[in-house]
Amino acid sequence: MKIALFTETYLPYINGVVTHVKALHDGLEHLGHEVLVVTVDTRARHHYIKDGVLYCPAKEMKKLYHFGLASPFSHSRYRMLRDFEPDVIHIHQEFGIGLSGARFAKKLNKPLVYTLHTMYDDYLYYIVPERLTPLLRRIAHRYFRYLGKSATELTGPSMKVQEYFDLCGVHKSVNVVPNPVELDVFNPSNLNQEHIAAIRRQYGVADDETLVSFCGRLGKEKSVDVLLDNWAKCVKPEDKCKLMILGGGPCLSELVEQSRRLGIDRQVIFTDAIPHEELPDYYGACQLYVTASISDTNSISMKEAMATGLPVLHIKDPLNAGQVVDGVNGFIYNNAEEMYALLKQYQAMTEEEKEALTISVVNSVKIFGCEALAKYLIGVYEKAIKEKQEKIAVKKK
Repeated sequence: MKIALFTETYLPYINGVVTHVKALHDGLEHLGHEVLVVTVDTRARHHYIKDGVLYCPAKEMKKLYHFGLASPFSHSRYRMLRDFEPDVIHIHQEFGIGLSGARFAKKLNKPLVYTLHTMYDDYLYYIVPERLTPLLRRIAHRYFRYLGKSATELTGPSMKVQEYFDLCGVHKSVNVVPNPVELDVFNPSNLNQEHIAAIRRQYGVADDETLVSFCGRLGKEKSVDVLLDNWAKCVKPEDKCKLMILGGGPCLSELVEQSRRLGIDRQVIFTDAIPHEELPDYYGACQLYVTASISDTNSISMKEAMATGLPVLHIKDPLNAGQVVDGVNGFIYNNAEEMYALLKQYQAMTEEEKEALTISVVNSVKIFGCEALAKYLIGVYEKAIKEKQEKIAVKKK
């Protein structure tokens, strides 16, 4: 099968969508399928193909994390895609590249699979002032309704995507496809113990202190401010526990200031952005992972931490139910007091109990490798192809 994957962001840029698309690409190729990734290059003047990636000229958008915005209209892009002769077009983002994928699927009479990765209502503040977000939300919902109705099949990492499409007026069933994990990278057996010890020394974490991590882009939607408030409310210096915030973003400076204002700046470590290849050892330096975000559909950072062996303290999020199971790969909390109680419960465990929990956590994500993702989506592609062929046959009658 030939599959064209359309994404606004791709390597060397790293985010959740890039990780997902790269894993899907690798899994599909490993299963013997031919893949063309269509993405942007803000430095390019012309379209070009290199190593199975079709790069498209684009303008850098600084407000959108320096994403590149490409025109949805391009004869060169269409011609290169037509020459590839895809069986399926699969779009992963919704801007110029994604829109061109939807248009080309219609023009080539090919099935369109659309994966919604992001709950955009939580990100509108990046684009317009707060007073204009209700208007932009209505416009965005119309746009997603158009893309959703254009798609032969819809997929998403959790049931949150179903709720969002329903909200936008797209009443189709969503194929829930959990995000993948690079199991060969995020693996306890691959950790560098010397580097882990150096990380803890670098940030002044004592051997008897519990280090709790969060990793992600530091934007409002990640609710790190809520996490800091929870920490300040309950966790005391005598608890011998520190919080490590891995990542950079637009809210970094105000979060650092918030920690100072709350008087927990000696308990909270801000690392700024960490190279992707170093993340496993940073997780290895920690004992737990915590999140207060309810905007994530299926956090890849969280799953990477779990693959490295970290139990997760996760705020209750009904639409993401099942991703963290109490006592299996983490614990669910409702408020600051419950988060603190679970933290103390973990600290009170014996070393044998902690080791057993670590093994359980790692085992819980072993099903989320690249090949498993690809196999599931091949099923979705085959269903989309069959649906498209049936529609074409009906039109011919």
